[in-house]
Amino acid sequence: MSANDRKRKKLTKGALPQWRQALNQSGKRLVVTNGCFDLLHVGHIELLETAKAQGDALLVGVSGDISVRTLKGASRPLNHEEDRAAVIAALECVDAVYVFPEVRAVNFLEMARPDIYVKGGDYSLEALPQEERDVVEQHGGKIILLAHVPGHSTTEVVRKIRQVEE
Repeated sequence: MSANDRKRKKLTKGALPQWRQALNQSGKRLVVTNGCFDLLHVGHIELLETAKAQGDALLVGVSGDISVRTLKGASRPLNHEEDRAAVIAALECVDAVYVFPEVRAVNFLEMARPDIYVKGGDYSLEALPQEERDVVEQHGGKIILLAHVPGHSTTEVVRKIRQVEE
């Protein structure tokens, strides 16, 4: 995939509602997921491919750098938000990417209005922020929690790298 193709997949705040409206008009079901995606690993791939299989189009929200730092600590992210978005956009199963600056995906979900909101198995329905659940449900969306892929997390990969360096 070319750099231009990846750039076309990246939506701006102004373009996201129009992109969503076009999906509505074509009758396609939108699946949304989101995360930091700091170091892409097999757990991410499983999540994204399984999410895509739940509908017709997959929109991935990538947490911005400041929100990742807030969620994961001062040493993260390892990769800049634009780089993380480009890597996600390069995946065949991903139809569009949106970088959102907030810690919670509430505003992103409000704009995206997913038919299906998919989260990885590291979440339970109770652990999913209530505001995110409310936005999805208010717009008639369904929440799907996928099975966890054990032993695959960016935090674990970083821990292993640090052990090797010592």
